[in-house]
Amino acid sequence: MEIERWERSEEISDAEKKVIQETWSRVYANCEDVGVSILIRFFVNFPSAKQYFSQFKHMEDPLEMERSLQLRKHARRVMGAINTVVENINDSEKVSSVLALVGKAHALKHKVEPIYFKKLTGVMLEVIAEEYANEFTPEAHGAWTKMRTLIYTHVTAAYKEVAWAQ
Repeated sequence: MEIERWERSEEISDAEKKVIQETWSRVYANCEDVGVSILIRFFVNFPSAKQYFSQFKHMEDPLEMERSLQLRKHARRVMGAINTVVENINDSEKVSSVLALVGKAHALKHKVEPIYFKKLTGVMLEVIAEEYANEFTPEAHGAWTKMRTLIYTHVTAAYKEVAWAQ
């Protein structure tokens, strides 16, 4: 049943889109620090994910990860991609296009297993909920849960498209 739920994303209402954008504006104001926190927790919780990053795959210490310029650079890229999705949340074609590019790059170039997107977006929600507890109301959590599913669904659709084309 859970697999089926992850295969399709629920429609995000206009009110939920507004909540996502308002919450994100606060998060994105600290984009690099939040992005680094997300990636460190992701790599601590899912150390197998580090195999895709030659620059920091052998780092075990979160403080060493935090100081890594490569990790910081990747954190900015991740946060930038999410920012583009949030900024264009009312343009479904733009959202699909951005997430298809992310999915194709990770499928073809980086060879990342798609399950890591599900794990990363889960960690993203945890970190945002903790660091922005006052803003992360139950309404915001529900909206962001839909956003998480939308991201995962679109990225994995690109994986399926790549597999089909090969």
